[in-house]
Amino acid sequence: MFNFFLLILIYTGIYALMALGQNLITGYTGMLSLCQAGFFAIGSYATAILTTRYGWSFWGTLPVAALLSALFGVLIGLPTLRLKGDYLAIATLGFGEIVRNVLNNWDSLTGGPMGIQRIPMVTIFGFTINPYKKVAFLIMVIIFVLVTYYLFERLGRSRMGRALQAIRDDEIAADAMGINITKYKVWAFAIGASVAGIAGSLQTVYSLSVTPGSYTFMVSVLVLCMVVLGGMGNFAAVILGAFIIQLISYFPQLVGLSGVIPPQFKQILFGAILVVMMIWRPQGIIGVRSYMVGRKNSKKVEVSNELA
Repeated sequence: MFNFFLLILIYTGIYALMALGQNLITGYTGMLSLCQAGFFAIGSYATAILTTRYGWSFWGTLPVAALLSALFGVLIGLPTLRLKGDYLAIATLGFGEIVRNVLNNWDSLTGGPMGIQRIPMVTIFGFTINPYKKVAFLIMVIIFVLVTYYLFERLGRSRMGRALQAIRDDEIAADAMGINITKYKVWAFAIGASVAGIAGSLQTVYSLSVTPGSYTFMVSVLVLCMVVLGGMGNFAAVILGAFIIQLISYFPQLVGLSGVIPPQFKQILFGAILVVMMIWRPQGIIGVRSYMVGRKNSKKVEVSNELA
């Protein structure tokens, strides 16, 4: 039971990284993206290929996975900037499916449907972080989540964070104020994608194998549920959302009802969560945090309009 709870916490951390990136794209910039699974897969396969075929260490593959995912984030961000709402969601969903099908059919590089096996474990200072001994791996994942959370909190308080919020609230007004909308939207996609790529690297060295079937559309829906459930625009809230969603996902196994509750029930439940949250509490469990409000003595302060 204890090991199974550690498994839930590990997957909470991995998915929390993706949710933090999704929150930057959707919660901060207001772009409904459904392609985190694609960036997740790119990071996973980058680490898998470099470690198994070229003998790279996990730490050497991390920046490659992040940069490669960010590059694809730019490639999908640029042509879809004119799209909004449902149209943007469909376009990004198409990108995620393209990535999965390429991985599934490029046998010479990705191994096709069989994927890549026997991925080496993480080592640091001569110490091997064995994923089967979950405590050490969980500590590593927590460090990644905390560092990412700190950096995103700093970003939210920066000029870029305020510009992204302005674009989300009123794109026309933001443009009139001199904010370079194209630049900030592309940066949001690139940063959000890079974090998903890092999450993919962690997933690879935890499972020690990758297959295309692990990066379906439901992964993107799962991440979106985490953001909506916790509170869009609130980085701490999406981590809470990631924990709740993972707990719900593994709850049947946790209580010994996996043979009673069918796997399809989870998909219905996640869809119901999205609908219920959008109707009754669209701000999420914790709600949206705005960095446009002053923090000293809990009093509001004036914010400069010069965001650009």
